[in-house]
Amino acid sequence: MIALEQARQHLETLGLNQAVEVLDSCLDAAARKQMPYPDMLADLLGIEVAARRERYLTTRTRMAHLPFRRTLDQFDFGFQPSIDERQVKELATLAFVSEATNLLLLGPPGVGKTHLAVALALRSIENGYGAYFVRAYDLMEDLRKARAEHRLDRRMRVYLAPRVLIVDEFGIWPYDRDSATAFFSLVSARYERGSIILTSNKGFAEWGELLGDSVIATAILDRLLHHSHVINIRGESYRLRDKRQAGLMTSQRLLNSSSEEHNNQPGVGQI
Repeated sequence: MIALEQARQHLETLGLNQAVEVLDSCLDAAARKQMPYPDMLADLLGIEVAARRERYLTTRTRMAHLPFRRTLDQFDFGFQPSIDERQVKELATLAFVSEATNLLLLGPPGVGKTHLAVALALRSIENGYGAYFVRAYDLMEDLRKARAEHRLDRRMRVYLAPRVLIVDEFGIWPYDRDSATAFFSLVSARYERGSIILTSNKGFAEWGELLGDSVIATAILDRLLHHSHVINIRGESYRLRDKRQAGLMTSQRLLNSSSEEHNNQPGVGQI
């Protein structure tokens, strides 16, 4: 019993809290199964490692500010046949992250752009890469204010630190020139240093008008697209599908909605 208490104290001193909690049950299981001591020790430490990894993933996921948790396994590729599933699975290897390559997901609202971005962010976190999610409007406003208050460099660190930065809903609102200039500073600072996953409902030809300056838009696109993958999603909105299945929309209204989304699709092919 003295040796057991000493072992418990040593585990506590080392901060192996999960091992402390399961020590007695591990010893009982080892006695019942006549388990060799090295095997029992491996099981005990394995439980501690698993608990630490779970805490790490929980903390990193919370710090990423993801709007929800959805994985690639939950993505319905059959509903969006315009997406090359093999390409997405290749992206899931995270070679693009290790190479500091960008990913641009284009398409009308509701086709799964954010789902894919979040799923790849979760995969990145699971593999030890930091990730951070921000909606484009919030990012641009934050950068604009920081630039006006002469603290852009300090604020920029928030968006430069993660290996994967997710900028969602780019193009929903127009931006002023100050915001566009600040965004250019961020894209330039991350260039060949970290990956940006950007979702947008606007084709590249519209970015000049969106950002209020065609020169800045061209400079941003030059850096985003130099090392990049572009996926252009053409398809029905998941939300419209769910409404249809729930009987909340008539066929004519669905036709009208689908037609509007088709007309608003970015005219950009895959790169």
